[in-house]
Amino acid sequence: MMMPSRPVGELLREWRQRRSLSQLDLAMRAEVSARHVSFLETGRSAPSRDMLLHLAEELEVPLRERNALLMAAGFAPAYPENSLEEPQMKAAREAVELVLSGHEPYPALAVDRHWHLITANRAVGLLLEGIPSELLTPPVNVLRLSLHPEGLAPRILNLEQWRAHILARLQRQAAATADAKLAALLGALRDMGGGGAAHEVPDFTSIVVPLRMKTRLGVMSFISTTTVFGTPMDITLSELAIESFFPADAVTGELLREAAAAARRSDMV
Repeated sequence: MMMPSRPVGELLREWRQRRSLSQLDLAMRAEVSARHVSFLETGRSAPSRDMLLHLAEELEVPLRERNALLMAAGFAPAYPENSLEEPQMKAAREAVELVLSGHEPYPALAVDRHWHLITANRAVGLLLEGIPSELLTPPVNVLRLSLHPEGLAPRILNLEQWRAHILARLQRQAAATADAKLAALLGALRDMGGGGAAHEVPDFTSIVVPLRMKTRLGVMSFISTTTVFGTPMDITLSELAIESFFPADAVTGELLREAAAAARRSDMV
């Protein structure tokens, strides 16, 4: 038996409070009266479909949760959720692959909203060499793999700094999306012990948090960027992110280029 959904006004109020906005703040952003916002939240007025989508846009509600708001108000969902393998997603799938392959010889990978690995370019393989196969069995959670004592953690030289960066980022994401699975992942990562690598003293003069790790080719240092689709109307695309790693020093760049050249020569044999 399906449990009844929570009142749409209650959900609206929670999203407004999550964004640290007063009713007046939201009313001014949405160009409606504060009284109308109050009536919607208390259930004295029922929102139209357009008004609900308008408020969700002003509150930066994720697409998946916008559908939940619509259904709570008795409307049909507005945003589809298609697998990347479906024909209508061909252009998006090709765009992801183009970004990943174009980033070589530097590592890049695509993840979903819960940080499960979707796909990666060939350069990522260098960083995963020697990782136990059970940790690389799908679905692979890249954050868990990063901090796992049998995963990448023993190889990360600035593990304490990198761990703090990951946890802070995940905490912000969980708070922004109200995603229970992200909150559970955050708790699991906090409970996970580190291990292995000698910790370096964090460099507080750095402009970004680097990832410094040992590989079979030597120590490599990376900075990372995140790429998302700019105007997604599909839930899958709205929750997909590409994490690209760039060399933080000349040595890392040279090692990666040499490794890519060696791989090409091997392929030609």
